[in-house]
Amino acid sequence: VRTLDKMTVPDKVNVLVLGAGPTGLGAATRLHQHGRTDWLMLDAAPEAGGLACTDVTPEGFLFDMGGHVIFSHWDYFDQLLDTALGSGTDAWNTLQRVSYVWIKDRWVAYPFQNNISALPKDDQIKCLTGLVDAKVSNSLAQGKPKNFDEWILRVMGPGIADVFMRPYNFKVWAVPTTMMQCNWLGERVATVDVDRAITNVIHNKEDAGWGPNAVFRFPTSGGTGAIWKGVAKLLPTDKQAYSQTVTNIDKDNKVVTLASGKQIKYNSLLSTLPLDIVLRWLGKPEWADGLQHSSSHIVGIGIRGKCPHGTKCWLYYPEDNCPFYRCTVFSNYAKTNCPEDNAKLPTLCKGDCSDPASSAPQEGPYWSLMFEISESQYKPIKQGNVKLGGTAGSWSEVVKETLLGAVATKMIEPGSEIVSIYHRRLEHGYPTPSLGRDEVLEKALPWLQQYGIWSRGRFGSYKYEVANQDHSLMLGVEAVDNILYGSKELTLAFPDIVNAKKNTELLYKPKA
Repeated sequence: VRTLDKMTVPDKVNVLVLGAGPTGLGAATRLHQHGRTDWLMLDAAPEAGGLACTDVTPEGFLFDMGGHVIFSHWDYFDQLLDTALGSGTDAWNTLQRVSYVWIKDRWVAYPFQNNISALPKDDQIKCLTGLVDAKVSNSLAQGKPKNFDEWILRVMGPGIADVFMRPYNFKVWAVPTTMMQCNWLGERVATVDVDRAITNVIHNKEDAGWGPNAVFRFPTSGGTGAIWKGVAKLLPTDKQAYSQTVTNIDKDNKVVTLASGKQIKYNSLLSTLPLDIVLRWLGKPEWADGLQHSSSHIVGIGIRGKCPHGTKCWLYYPEDNCPFYRCTVFSNYAKTNCPEDNAKLPTLCKGDCSDPASSAPQEGPYWSLMFEISESQYKPIKQGNVKLGGTAGSWSEVVKETLLGAVATKMIEPGSEIVSIYHRRLEHGYPTPSLGRDEVLEKALPWLQQYGIWSRGRFGSYKYEVANQDHSLMLGVEAVDNILYGSKELTLAFPDIVNAKKNTELLYKPKA
């Protein structure tokens, strides 16, 4: 796609969109849909996708920036994606979620709290007595829980809290559960039906169907990034400018400055840049300090052989025998996430990071795993360089720890043939639902809007409860309707309402 270069970026537009991830693309799509032509979308990356992009290793393995799958609360989102990629089985794989927790050297079906029957007997007793205690104390409790930790204790009791919820959530968020609020929970965490939990234990029954993403879809080729490149292709190329880094926003004069020195005037600005960064630029460091985020490390490995994990999709790891909190069997999502079976690749190192028997190129088949590791000031990650065996070269320490953790959790064998390694750190990985978050958002978002700045998106509006790909797109769509027509932004204002049902009113394609 030939998009604008530095020489042709206009000096002034009516609506300027910063960021070409799902939110920016949602905004641009809506502007185009309304027939508007006086707008521009900028991104620092060379192509569209944002945090929903896909990288390809030199050996031809694809890795997303985390476990992204498509399930949706909006017909608009579904219709747009089908227009961008096509709607049939050529474009999409539809998968059943097969999800487990690896704990106490065994697989426990997800959600954990419905499947304590798989645990050792002592842990079953601890979890069940805790559930009963919680049911009693919750019926007597005054007011709402003060934080996520209190919510866990009230809903699940101290047994499940200690065995799974506290250690797992610290690994995900890299923030103690006592420092997180609980307004974000909604459909994000399964609560517990005590009778069902007890019945499952007595009958030794697996119970795994919960959640909004029990069935999901994934592109047959190109990874998650293909979706957003496809959405960008539906838009005029002369309204998209890539490799453009924003360095400052002048809110009073409504001017954005780029790294090249170029300045662009706007009437309305839709920014998907991290809100904490924008607030610092605009002289509000005290508000920025009230927002917390964690960073994400994505580690991917390509392995020679047949995948030994059946149809498992994503897997959870609460224990400290590995650095990752989640592993996705990424080769199960699409055959094209790996190179062709007949591609000849050398073995870089073994699963335990030692030298391979031979590094002569050999054919596949191949499979792949993608791991996610969180990092914050409360949970630092080792990032010094270490040399791996064979011809694998030097990588961040977290890569070696991930490989050894994959062996420890039986995801790979010590002698597995590793043919590709990938690592990327995302400074802004997860927007933390911290205790001080809502107070900042209630002040900052309206304040920015007074200056014609709509800060929206996973990190633009910092609400994890509306930070999936479907939510993010709709935040952009609804912000444009608000900018142009003053319409209410339901997704931003009422996460619980939009998450409770499928929205069939708003359409990408008008009815024929």
